[in-house]
Amino acid sequence: MSMTAESPIAPADLARLRSRAHTLALPRSLLGRLGLALQNALEAWVVRVSRLPDTPVYDPADFPWVRGIQSQWRSIREELEAVLVDRDRMPSFHEILKEVGTITRDDQWKTYFLIGTGMDCRENARRCPQTMRLLETIPGVCTAFFSLLAPGKHIPAHRGAYNGVLRFHLGLIVPQPRERCRIRIADQFRTWGEGEALIFDDSFNHEVWNDTDGWRAVLFVDFARPLKAPWDWLNRRLIRMAALAPILREAGARQREWERRFYQSPEKSGDQDARV
Repeated sequence: MSMTAESPIAPADLARLRSRAHTLALPRSLLGRLGLALQNALEAWVVRVSRLPDTPVYDPADFPWVRGIQSQWRSIREELEAVLVDRDRMPSFHEILKEVGTITRDDQWKTYFLIGTGMDCRENARRCPQTMRLLETIPGVCTAFFSLLAPGKHIPAHRGAYNGVLRFHLGLIVPQPRERCRIRIADQFRTWGEGEALIFDDSFNHEVWNDTDGWRAVLFVDFARPLKAPWDWLNRRLIRMAALAPILREAGARQREWERRFYQSPEKSGDQDARV
């Protein structure tokens, strides 16, 4: 399990960081405020029917599928290393999901999508068959990609869209010293380790730093939070319906366009011929 990093927090900030308070782009319109109130009510319901305690960070042992993935992390890293030859041509996260532009607008947070709600990632997935096989063992997986963070990159404080999903990070490439490559989730600090799992609720306020000279790479996965029956089924249906949301439909179109340009480029023509 990822170690705790030494990073004190001022007592006055603890209550805010332990909450799910929205801190970016708060709605100003009456309709927007109503939507936010409905989201808060939905998230309160998720907490009540959750099978696990409501906490920012979880013990990976609570998820039986984690051990199988960790045991084969080197095969995932091998596939990552094969796609890293094209790192400079990979899209930045905000180039796929426009809303990420509220926290980053440079080319220092790269993505290589394998699974995405409303996305067609089949060309990327073909290059990573072992990773895809392992992703199939995660119940309720809805998003998966390689997340690459450049040296010196800082992702400011923000929160995720919905607490009905949890997030899994598998460390694949972790630069040293590892304590300078860290994440804060609410009031808890963690670092990544190669082959180590980190599971957390990204609806809590969180922030990331890579204060090293190397690139950090993790397998980044969102999956349905385990809820009591019958609410678990309802939550998974709700997550699948998110593909109809305009922001995710646009993200799907951006991903398709990137794959079209990437795999039809002269640099990739040899790879395509090999698959025919």
